[in-house]
Amino acid sequence: MNKIEFEKYENDYNSKSPKDFTDINSLGFPLYDSNDNQPLSDEQRYDMIVSLEKKVAEMLDILRISRKDPNSTHTPLRVAKMLVNELLIGRYEHPPKITVFPNRKHVNNLIISQGIEVMSMCSHHWQTISGRCVIGYIPGDYVVGVSKLSRIVQWFARRPQIQEELGEQIADYIQKMLKPKALGVVIKAKHFCMIARGVEESEEETEMITSVMRGYMLNDQSLRNEFLNLIRNY
Repeated sequence: MNKIEFEKYENDYNSKSPKDFTDINSLGFPLYDSNDNQPLSDEQRYDMIVSLEKKVAEMLDILRISRKDPNSTHTPLRVAKMLVNELLIGRYEHPPKITVFPNRKHVNNLIISQGIEVMSMCSHHWQTISGRCVIGYIPGDYVVGVSKLSRIVQWFARRPQIQEELGEQIADYIQKMLKPKALGVVIKAKHFCMIARGVEESEEETEMITSVMRGYMLNDQSLRNEFLNLIRNY
């Protein structure tokens, strides 16, 4: 294929829209959004790993990477296990078990958990998104343990994502679970789809910051400023 033929192929490919693709894969399983969730059994995940290993091996063949290279001999299975059981596990696991507690003392001030690790994957280029999340809320009738907020973030992050939707998913889940009076979710992360591809020399220092505000945090400017000031240097 020459350059002109490839450019035509690329243009034709980029002209496709979501409606041009099927909802069922070649094995008969339903397909769903990259950052959605459909829990699978261990047996189903093992089957997925075995099928995926064959495709990763095919990818190495296309890239002309020799499996005689001892560093690549077992790469297909490593990659398949990493994707299914680690990087994308949020697609296949049930929600984390979260216990909420009654707000017996009627706490009516900000509770902030910061430094929550975000390790995700860009759904456009399948490159790493790495950063930190801060969650602040004013409780209504319930409070939750700090570690549980981290588990919620990881459950949503471990999927192919875009950062804007990740913050919304986290906020929606906490809002439904706790029904807080105020809620803020701020994520600051580096996107290796820019860094690794060398889009610009300065991209290595670039971070993306997204925020989602709900309840009083959305409508009360002084409360929002208090929250943002408290997390300014996180």
